[in-house]
Amino acid sequence: MRYKITAPDSVDATIDLPSSKSISNRALVIHALTGGRQLPDNLSDCDDTEVIIAALRDMPYTIDIKAAGTAMRFMTAYLAVTDSGEHVLTGTERMRHRPIGILVEALRRLGADITYTETEGYPPLLIRGTRLDGGFVEMAGNVSSQFISAMLIAGPAMRKGMELHLTGSIISRPYIDLTLCTMRDFGADAEWTGPDTIHVGAQPYHPTPYFIESDWSAASYWYEIAALGANESQIRLNGLTDGSRQGDSAARYLMSVLGVRTSFASTEMRRPTTVTLRRHPVRLPRLEFDFINQPDLTQTFVVTSALLDIPFRFKGLSTLRIKETDRIEALKREMRKLGYVLQSNADNDLIWDGTRCQADAHPVIDTYEDHRMALAFAPAAIRFPGLRIDHPTVVTKSYPKYWDHLRSAGFTIEEEP
Repeated sequence: MRYKITAPDSVDATIDLPSSKSISNRALVIHALTGGRQLPDNLSDCDDTEVIIAALRDMPYTIDIKAAGTAMRFMTAYLAVTDSGEHVLTGTERMRHRPIGILVEALRRLGADITYTETEGYPPLLIRGTRLDGGFVEMAGNVSSQFISAMLIAGPAMRKGMELHLTGSIISRPYIDLTLCTMRDFGADAEWTGPDTIHVGAQPYHPTPYFIESDWSAASYWYEIAALGANESQIRLNGLTDGSRQGDSAARYLMSVLGVRTSFASTEMRRPTTVTLRRHPVRLPRLEFDFINQPDLTQTFVVTSALLDIPFRFKGLSTLRIKETDRIEALKREMRKLGYVLQSNADNDLIWDGTRCQADAHPVIDTYEDHRMALAFAPAAIRFPGLRIDHPTVVTKSYPKYWDHLRSAGFTIEEEP
């Protein structure tokens, strides 16, 4: 399937954003460890969250988490530290090529019984669950914060708790902090005790009512629309919070330098409210930023910056190589279709120095089974009327109502075979 997208002259819309996938997935696994009955409120309806709900509810022998990377990491730790019996944890073909060895080895050092059923270091995994004693363990901090978060979430289920020491540089630290905050919301004793060490006490979670705020990652695509759109456009986003613990809430500050102003209807901390976006054109000669703490915003800012004719150098992107696709190479290929020649280097920096090429007459964006490719490129229809997106249903991984929301904002979306 393919969508042909045509943008309106201006946008005046109110959008009910999806709930945070990151918080939903953390809260679900923590909730399961409490043994409570009442699920968190306002859970995300995306594919990644649905597979965790189904796995925890049904607990089949073979648990297929499909393309959900967070589910693979979190469920690995959950199954390893609970008396959950024996399970095979698997996923899509791409998932079976996404490394998980760092997490598995850390769990094994604490006594977990995990076996690779096909390729060493990669799913599928055969996991025989048992409650672990816990204790001191080291783990690389520069590969994926989801490995770290999975270990932390499992910590309170261990008899002696856990002392987690992170080696090397630590990436996506806001996601680790989000995990710790969510754990504490459920009664855990978990905190940084040094710049690279986290203590998780032997204090079990307890059931608690929990409400999930809206998703700042989803909001970033509406910021992109505001940045690329007409000056008179006005976009209202419901359910966001000021002072959010989500790492991608940094989008509001980053987009301010690209000319998007953010106004909160209420600034009461951590209370959902309506955020209004308005464009205030600025002329930025160049943008440099290290996305080590917000890697999922990279595609949004690559497309936005280039289409605003702002050269950039983005760093901290090494984890993009092991996402749903190699996002660095995917961005280089797809941006060339729009006439922008991007470069990368050995440090995985992504660079656009202003070099242009002939754009495709009728560009078709490939999505590589990666939801964020579709989400980030769709707003480019503002500058490329009739832009086509292949396999658009991939957005259900994180933002199932995205196309409906674009239509409600005045975008014309035509389905093509």
